[in-house]
Amino acid sequence: MAKKQKRAIPKQAPTKRQLSKWQRQMRIRRIIIIAASVFLAGIMGLVGYGYYKDKIEPLREVVFTVNDASLTMGYYVKMLDVYTKGMEPHLVYYMADMVATEIIQAEVLAQGAKRVGIEVTPAEVDARLKEYELPDGEAYRDMISADLFREKLREYFDAELPDIMEQAHVQVMLVESQEVADEVITKIEASGNFTALVDEFSHHPEIEGDLGWLPRELMPNPLIEEAAFSVAPGEISQPIYEELATKNIGYWLIEVIDTKDDEIKARAMLLGSKVEAEEVRARLASEDFSSLSEEYSKHVSKFDGGELGWLKQGDMGSEAFDEVAFNLDLNTVSEPVKDESFPTAGGYWIVRVVDRGEHELEKEVRERLTDKHMSDWLAGQKENSTIENRLDEEKKSWAVDRVLRGR
Repeated sequence: MAKKQKRAIPKQAPTKRQLSKWQRQMRIRRIIIIAASVFLAGIMGLVGYGYYKDKIEPLREVVFTVNDASLTMGYYVKMLDVYTKGMEPHLVYYMADMVATEIIQAEVLAQGAKRVGIEVTPAEVDARLKEYELPDGEAYRDMISADLFREKLREYFDAELPDIMEQAHVQVMLVESQEVADEVITKIEASGNFTALVDEFSHHPEIEGDLGWLPRELMPNPLIEEAAFSVAPGEISQPIYEELATKNIGYWLIEVIDTKDDEIKARAMLLGSKVEAEEVRARLASEDFSSLSEEYSKHVSKFDGGELGWLKQGDMGSEAFDEVAFNLDLNTVSEPVKDESFPTAGGYWIVRVVDRGEHELEKEVRERLTDKHMSDWLAGQKENSTIENRLDEEKKSWAVDRVLRGR
């Protein structure tokens, strides 16, 4: 018997009301999705903008300009990182200004070198990087390039020097007073041995003794230069006074005006020579200590009339001072106390011209002349360049933080 087939029940078509409701729901969903997308995009944009403002934009800021060259914060950060590799974090900040100076100087150097026809090729930089086993990065390449420019400039200035030039062979010393200078000259004339007296009488360790053959440019100062090229060979100059010459000796006049326990209340003045100290001490019999101190003392206490206040041993940083002051009777001015731990200004140069004339440049002298010519040239390049350094304290701190965070 055949099965009866079920009659298909036709699906009921949605009513207009239902269609309208569904359409409203779809529109609401689309609005919600669009709003959410816009909101998320805004959030992502704000995050991205904040990241850009905090992390990216500062790196693009120009912090140095040298003529037409502009150098950004990003470049500075790279160089600061390379120059301070291996340093303790607290030292990185103290290197910030030095690295800035080096960046500017390297740019001035490179621009100036190119003006005189000196170039550094990429192949030369590659070879030096390989020799030093350094990474091939921008900062390292620029450091190597700057070194190569310096080397080539030294060769350039060395090549400009003659092999022979006018020079003087001089011996010099700085003594404390005219009286000592006269005594020393008498001794030299009697013995002929200048250098034997240096240890006893000279008080300028940086410039003393036999300086050998030197051209005008390398004489220690204009006074010595003038004597070296005017005094006859074999002769000694008259004592030459230099007010600003610093010598490593002074003479105290000390007066203790009160004591308590292990302290003293004192006043003092520091004079530039024993003769001067003796003359001032003699005047104290009739003149005011404070006034004489203000006029003659080489110590900062002169502005307080020589008053030092209450002192314990060691406060003045001078054993010579303490040895006398803490054993001095009250209200008694000491004899002049020699002290080689306190420098004073003013002294007399004695210059002996051993010989003078055309002389071959010795290796060390040639190197010093080359360095001087290069240094003078670089100073001229800087003076004639337009240089701007916008690296303030805030930017330095930001750069240092960036470097340290990257390690």
